[in-house]
Amino acid sequence: MSQTLRVATFNVSMEASNYVMQGKQVNGEKLFLNLATGMHPQIKNIAAIIQQVRPDIILLNEFDYTFSDDLGVKAFIKNYLNVAQHGAKLIDYPYFYVAPVNTGVDSGLDLDKDGIASGKGGDAFGFGFYPGQYGMVVLSRYPIDKNNSRTFQNFLWADMPNNLLAGIKDEQGVSWYSDEAQSVLRLSSKSHWDVPIEVDGKILHILASHPTPPVFDGPENRNGKRNHDEIRFWRDYISGEQQAAYIYDDAGKTGGLAGQHFALLGDLNASEVEGDGINSGIGSLLAHKLVNADFVPTSQGGLMQSPENPHAASHTADWRMRADYVLPSCNLSILDGGVFWPTPDDPQFYLVKNRKASSDHRMVWLDIVLETRN
Repeated sequence: MSQTLRVATFNVSMEASNYVMQGKQVNGEKLFLNLATGMHPQIKNIAAIIQQVRPDIILLNEFDYTFSDDLGVKAFIKNYLNVAQHGAKLIDYPYFYVAPVNTGVDSGLDLDKDGIASGKGGDAFGFGFYPGQYGMVVLSRYPIDKNNSRTFQNFLWADMPNNLLAGIKDEQGVSWYSDEAQSVLRLSSKSHWDVPIEVDGKILHILASHPTPPVFDGPENRNGKRNHDEIRFWRDYISGEQQAAYIYDDAGKTGGLAGQHFALLGDLNASEVEGDGINSGIGSLLAHKLVNADFVPTSQGGLMQSPENPHAASHTADWRMRADYVLPSCNLSILDGGVFWPTPDDPQFYLVKNRKASSDHRMVWLDIVLETRN
């Protein structure tokens, strides 16, 4: 027997600074206050997009993580997804996965070299002004094996063989990061997750992440090099065996995958043909023998936004790049896929007309076939 699954990723821009006036202090509670009402128009539109596409499994990037009891996720499901939005049918996700991320977590060091160890922003382990900003959540219609889920929040960048950390230097050729900083700096700007989901007796590993944008730095290219290595982590992880032997998770378990079915999801902030990143990172992942990257999701909306750009149809962000990916393992076949990006003459265009409508990213989805035991 086989089971068709719709798997998606969506950077929803649901972090607190989107919901308060500029200059006001923000924290994750600001997002929760809007989730509790069920009335915020931007969040209603995000829910409407999810209800229109109706994925079975979806990763949400930039969903603040603050509440250890999962109140924020539960409020989003109950007050927005479980309510029909703009004529769409309500949708339910009985299972979800959330965990802490590195954004806004104080490193105690002056990582951005502005002379002040501020404990937030550029001095956090991942850029953010409070712990949990730009977090992640996996929503699923199928049971999640939380006991066997793996997180890599605390994996040290320096522990990756042949990493690009040591080569980050300022304009005088001096290492950007001190020896102390290199000994504590974590690889993940948010986190890397391996979340097993059970579908009719078969396990699908959801590999979730949100690497740092390869910009907002200087000639030292510290963010570009981190983005490269955050993506390279997955290349090593799915390779398994010796290539993944150096990897350890937050529980101390070592190694990577070994031939399992997986779907790698997230806003990877990288393109092999556009943008400011080191394109060999994403390029080597797309070319990996264990990744099925033959199907490139597209949209007419992206094409119409930049008709002169040969890559426009595959763009997933309104700043004109393919940044968001659903990459299944090569042992999974792909039936269909797309990018939710209505054209300006489409009645649903209001859902994506600008960032305030929903997000500056578009949902990406694939229909994949998973062989099951039934």
